[in-house]
Amino acid sequence: MSTHHPRHIDVAAFAGAGAVLERDDAQAGFERLLTETGGRNAERAVHWRAEGEREQDASGHARHWLHLRAQTVLSLTCQRCLEPVDMPLTVERSFRFVATEAQAEIEDEESEEDVLAVSREFDLLALVEDELLMELPLAPTHATCSSRPAFSVSDADFDAAEPDKPHPFAALAGLQPDKGGQGTGD
Repeated sequence: MSTHHPRHIDVAAFAGAGAVLERDDAQAGFERLLTETGGRNAERAVHWRAEGEREQDASGHARHWLHLRAQTVLSLTCQRCLEPVDMPLTVERSFRFVATEAQAEIEDEESEEDVLAVSREFDLLALVEDELLMELPLAPTHATCSSRPAFSVSDADFDAAEPDKPHPFAALAGLQPDKGGQGTGD
């Protein structure tokens, strides 16, 4: 049994041991994901797996890696019919850890790799949630919607307005020349 707690990972120790954590956690435990679903299907699982790796770079320095896989199905709102739509989300990403936040910021800009600062209290579940949130579609939709929403607008003040009010341009009709008797003089 692992002694690593997913909210408090010592990244260097986790990677150095080549440790693996794998779990299913209910979406209810991921507050920001649950907000996206409007609380629907909070019991659904988020399956995730994290694997640590330590390697030596060309100069002999240790490099710490975290390989993450996560998947779930979120019940989002279809942007066409406004009904719930199940959206499968999958993440597979590797992160390289460096000594400081400043170094991580510099290297992350210059590298194709995802670079984070090493920590003794790394919150792995927050990383899982962040990565799944970044996979959300901009406008979730069904492949084919079963219904379209019926929209209607009603304004009691408008309905009660005087219907016999003259049209504002009605007076202009009287200013037009009589078309029946005037010609162009061909």
